[in-house]
Amino acid sequence: MNKKLPIKTVVAIGIGSAIFVVLSRFASIPTGIPNTSLETSYAILALIALLYGPLAGFATGLIGHFLKDVLIFGSPWMSWILASAMIGLVIGLASKQISIEDGIFGVKELIKFNLTQIVANIIGWFIIAPTLDVLIYAEPADKVYLQGIVAGCVNMVSIGILGSLLVTTYAKTRIPKGSLMMED
Repeated sequence: MNKKLPIKTVVAIGIGSAIFVVLSRFASIPTGIPNTSLETSYAILALIALLYGPLAGFATGLIGHFLKDVLIFGSPWMSWILASAMIGLVIGLASKQISIEDGIFGVKELIKFNLTQIVANIIGWFIIAPTLDVLIYAEPADKVYLQGIVAGCVNMVSIGILGSLLVTTYAKTRIPKGSLMMED
C-alpha cells in the first residue's frame, strides 16, 4: 500500500515544527522546577493535530521538540521528545470527532477537545516522559515524576487556554457546511 502524505500535511508539519521551536525559545515561562516550563508551543501542536490528524500531530511534536532540544540545549532528550509526539498523536486521533473545518466549535466540541488534551498530557507527561527518563537515562524517579507532573499540568493550562482560543478562532473563520444557498 503506497499511500502518500498530502503536500499540505507535510507543509503543516514543517510550519508547525518551526513555530513550536520559536515559541519554545521565546514564549515559555519557567516553573521553578528544573528544565520544566509552561510551553505555549503546545497550543500550536494541538491546532496542527486537530487540523491535519494524528500523523501530523505526532510528526510536529517529534520534529518540533527534537529541534527545540538540539537548538536550545545542544542535544535531544528523547523521553520528552516522544512525550510531545504522543501528545500530538492523541490529540490528532480526536480530529475525527472534533472537526473544526466545518465551522462548528461550540461548548460540546470545546469540552471534547479539552478532555482529549488532558488525557494526552497525562499519557505524555505523567507516564511516558518520566518512565523513559528512568529507563533510558537512569534519572531519579522522584525528580522526573515531579517534572512530568508539573510539565503536564502547565501544558494542560497552556492548551486549555491558548489552544482553546486558537481552535475556536480558527473554527470561526470556516463556513459551516450547508450554510450557503444557491439563488434562483
